Amino acid sequence: MKFNRPFFGIYLLLFSLLLTTATFAEERNFLISSDQLADQLEGKHPPIILEIRYHPHRYLTVGHIPNAIQVQRFSDLGDNLAQPIMRFPTHQVFQQRLRRWGVNQDSQLVLYDDASTVLASRLYVMLKLYGFNMDQVKILNGGTIGWTGFNELTKAPTSTPKKGNIILQPADSAMLIEWMDIYREVVSLRNDKIILVDARPKKLYTGKVVKNAIQAGHIPGAINIVSLDGVEQHLWKSSKDLSQLYDAIPKDKTVYLYCHDGFRMSLAYIQLKSLGYQKVRLLNGGWTIWDNAMTLPVITGDKAYNEDYEL
Repeated sequence: MKFNRPFFGIYLLLFSLLLTTATFAEERNFLISSDQLADQLEGKHPPIILEIRYHPHRYLTVGHIPNAIQVQRFSDLGDNLAQPIMRFPTHQVFQQRLRRWGVNQDSQLVLYDDASTVLASRLYVMLKLYGFNMDQVKILNGGTIGWTGFNELTKAPTSTPKKGNIILQPADSAMLIEWMDIYREVVSLRNDKIILVDARPKKLYTGKVVKNAIQAGHIPGAINIVSLDGVEQHLWKSSKDLSQLYDAIPKDKTVYLYCHDGFRMSLAYIQLKSLGYQKVRLLNGGWTIWDNAMTLPVITGDKAYNEDYEL
């Protein structure tokens, strides 16, 4: 048989595109569309829907997806008695909250918010942190904005669910760091195998704006990659766009992440994992724990270090 080189090239291109599409789909199998969720809600075994609003009162005043259970972004997703309050709670405390929402060992969960998935990302990361089966968890791409394009919200109260039986595990230590780790590895030792990323908006990183904080600026050594730049109109950008967002980070490095209080860094964590980064860790307590110490060094401006730390 005669070998047709032009047609072979076309076949090879199509095959590559199919492989690429499959790879991107695999990396994003935690995202679910509004259409897919609507179909699931009409099925025999609908998922448990958990809503996290930036302004929690809107669950009642604006409405929620039918049968959604409200998760309050601060009191339900942090350690209420810690300082700062957005340190991760113990697995026993979080387990009780999940059981209150009716979550069982085999429950299918869909998480959504009205904040470009940044709030849902915190809950997603907490489920992973404490050993929940993440094959059973989806994030609604587009959140309330995407849902209301073709579906309605309801103000009807969701019935109190039967108490769940979920059993969580202690926190996966490989996912977390404390401020001491950053001070030792980044500020003091300048470990070149670690890249520290500040996921907050640039104006907070540079110190041009101080918001919900005591001090302006960032942790010495941190580079600024704004995780919300990976979302547009509440929808995740393409894998190609995300790769460009994080192209300053080689995949063989360990990434330390922080934001103000744990939401934007959670989004960054999922974004990096979706791109194939293996070693990604979260600062427990975020910028707030570093900021509140008052005596830890802080840098202002758009560079990772100032002249004191460049010596």
